This record gives sequence, C-alpha cells and structure tokens, in this order.
Amino acid sequence: MTDWQGISEFIAVAESESFTKAAERLKISTAQTSRQIQTLEQRLGVKLFYRTTRRVTLTEAGQLYYQSCRPLQDALSDAERNLSQLQSVPQGTLRITAPVTFGERQLMPLLNRFLLEHPRLNLQCELTNKKMDLVEGHFDVAIRLGRLDNEDLIARKLGSRRLHTCASPAYLERHGTPDTLSELSHHSCLVGTLDYWRFRDSRGERMVRIDGRLRCNSGEALVDAACLGLGIVQLPDYYVKPYLENGAIREVLTSVAPDEEGIWALCVPGRQLSPKVRILLDYLNGQFQPASA
Repeated sequence: MTDWQGISEFIAVAESESFTKAAERLKISTAQTSRQIQTLEQRLGVKLFYRTTRRVTLTEAGQLYYQSCRPLQDALSDAERNLSQLQSVPQGTLRITAPVTFGERQLMPLLNRFLLEHPRLNLQCELTNKKMDLVEGHFDVAIRLGRLDNEDLIARKLGSRRLHTCASPAYLERHGTPDTLSELSHHSCLVGTLDYWRFRDSRGERMVRIDGRLRCNSGEALVDAACLGLGIVQLPDYYVKPYLENGAIREVLTSVAPDEEGIWALCVPGRQLSPKVRILLDYLNGQFQPASA
C-alpha cells in the first residue's frame, strides 16, 4: 500500500487548510500527519503545500494532485461502504441542499419521517436559494425545481409542481378579471425575481413581461400582497394552495396555465449511488405532485 501512503492525510490537510484540523479529523497526531505529508512530497518530488503560521494552502502541483486523489478516495470509500452495508441497513450521514420555502414546506416534513424510519441515518440539510456546488459542498443530493441547466449531474425526477396565477376577489371586483394575456399589461402584477411570467396557449409556451407596484424576492410577501388585493401574482402551488382553498385568492387565466415543472434530485455522476442515497431517492420518488386548484 506504499502508493496510498499519505493520501488520506494529504486530502484532509487540503480540505481543512490546517495540519491540526486534519489530524483531528483523522484522529491521529499532528506530528504523524506532518510526517506523512513530508514523506509523500519526497516520494513525488514536488512541494504540495505552502505553509505559513496562519494557513496551509495548496501549491499548483498540490491542486492538480488533489483533483486526482479526491475521486480515488471517494471510490475507495464507496467500495468499502458498499461491502460494509451488505446487510442492507442504511447508515451514515446524508447531506442535502434544497430551496428554502420548498424545503421548509414540502421537503423537511418528509425527511423528518424518513429519519424516523431509518434510525441509523443522520441528516444535514442546507436550505438556500443559492445553487450550491455538489462536489465542493460535499452534498449527496441537491433538490432543484423547474427547468434544469445543462449540468453534468445525474437527475431523477421526483414529482412536479404547478404555477398558479391568482388574485383576490376584491382586486378582481375592482379591476376586472383578465381573460387574455394581453390584458395583463393593464393590471398591477406582483413581481418576484423574474420580470416575466410563463403561460402556454395554442402557439406554445409564452413568456409575458409583467410590471407592477411591488417587487420582492419573497413568495410569502407576494402571496400576502395578493390576498390584500394589491395585484395579481404567479407562484408555485405550495405558496398559494391554502389561500385558494379558503377563498382568499382565486386562480385566473386557467386556460393558458403553464405546463407543470419538474422537481428533481441531482447527484454527482461517476460513482455508484450509495445505499443511503438510493433509499432516500426511492422514498422521495413520487411524493411531490402538483396541488389541485
């Protein structure tokens, strides 16, 4: 195993940028970590780290070596984990990232029940509207909504969501109910992160530019404004479903409602999915269906 000697220590130091933290992570002494790195550098004939009193950073050669070693260690870990999990008991830690509101309202209640069913699993969830890098963030699964970019990731569709265009009865009584897309220009639209809404008519998908008195990147704030009669809003079902059910808002332009959007689980390609990831995806599969109006 001479060729592997020092690889674990090298990766740990590269990721923690500290010999001390790497040693704590590997549960060995700092001196042993330093010796292994020194031996590795001598064997390779290159300097892998720049060392200062405050920080340890990779050299150019170290960065290239890390990019090659990290997948190899992941593959070895997967092989060992698969052997250790032949008893089919999912265990370990799952790291997941998902959008904030969807995560709070739709995903986390399911994941909490998932944990009850699998007591040997731990879960780390990061809810953020920022698109996280799965490799850099060491995430097992990322939940994404709508259309996917051309990402080099494995994608599994878990379900779908619908966009609803809605307004309060009071607003519609004052300003009238739009029957065509061209009429939206005469209405106050509640604008989110995009300045257009999606629809589908006989000519196919339509992107309609909208404008209004209120712009906000919070769906919660926009649906509240719609209930107060400030304008028309277009939001996913998990924002508007309770307000549609109690009559606080009504759906409009249903004849040109956009197609359903996918709810996706993304994983890093190039490795066999671990048992814990497979069982999670199987559990989530088909759980997310669009709410009916």
